[in-house]
Formats: sequence, structure tokens, C-alpha cells
Amino acid sequence: MKLAIITLALTVSAFAAEPAHDHSKKQAGPSGGRLITEVEPHAEFFVNKDKKVEIRFVDEANKVVAPAGQTVSVVMGDRSAPTKLTFAQDGDKLVSDGAIPEGDDYPAVVQIKVTPDAKTVTEKFNLNLSDCPECDYKEYACICDHAEEAEGAAKKKAE
Repeated sequence: MKLAIITLALTVSAFAAEPAHDHSKKQAGPSGGRLITEVEPHAEFFVNKDKKVEIRFVDEANKVVAPAGQTVSVVMGDRSAPTKLTFAQDGDKLVSDGAIPEGDDYPAVVQIKVTPDAKTVTEKFNLNLSDCPECDYKEYACICDHAEEAEGAAKKKAE
């Protein structure tokens, strides 16, 4: 009887110690976009077929939650003539007022403010619209390890 109780206690504590969600593994948003995890709820950055940016907010289970007063702005493209996007709510997402610039690989800066008095969170990345050869996503939302390896190699080269 004591052995059964000890086994049960160890089993329960092992399950309780397991993390509910593995944050170390990269994942894409529910639409296949880049997941920005520095804000709560997390934000998915997705370029739709009309070349507009959609921002969806998602919970820890990667389920879409309606926007609740968050504001988003995006600046991207050529530094001498950047494209600035603002957003308006469209159902359960925010959609940009304009399309992204021509081309398929350029810097993007996303700024998100979750409440009017909150600190602005800034996310910078290259918006590479090429298909990833290893996963089902565009390079900007890639969840493969090769993206991190390429970033590491670029940093070493710059040093």
C-alpha cells in the first residue's frame, strides 16, 4: 500500500513539474505568421494575399483573442523612404491601412502598445517573404533552426 501511495505521489509531482507550454521551441501563429511573444497576449504578424499586414492576438494555447485596445504601428522598407503602416480593427484582428512595399526582403519594425499607459514593445526583424525550404512557412515566420544559424553566422561576420 505504501509503495502504491509513493508511486502515485511521484507520478503526480512529475506531471505537475512539467511545463504547460515549451517557450524554448519557436512556433508560428495560427495563420502561419511570425509570433511576437514579448507582449501578452502574444501577437501574430501575418502578411495576407493582398500584401496587407494582419495582427492577431493569441493566448498561451495559440488561440486567437479579440483585440482589447492594443495599438500597433509598423515601419518597413527602404530607410530613405520607409513605409509606415497603421492599423484598424477588423473582426478578431487588426489590419494595416496600406500594403507592404514592393520586394520580398527588407527590415521591419513592429511597435505594440497593449494599453494606453503601457510601455511600447518593439520587435525588429527582416520581412523575408520567401518560402522556407524546410518548413511550411515564409522565412519571416520560419520555425526551423536554420534561421537561427544564419543569424548567428551574420553576427559573426559583422564582428
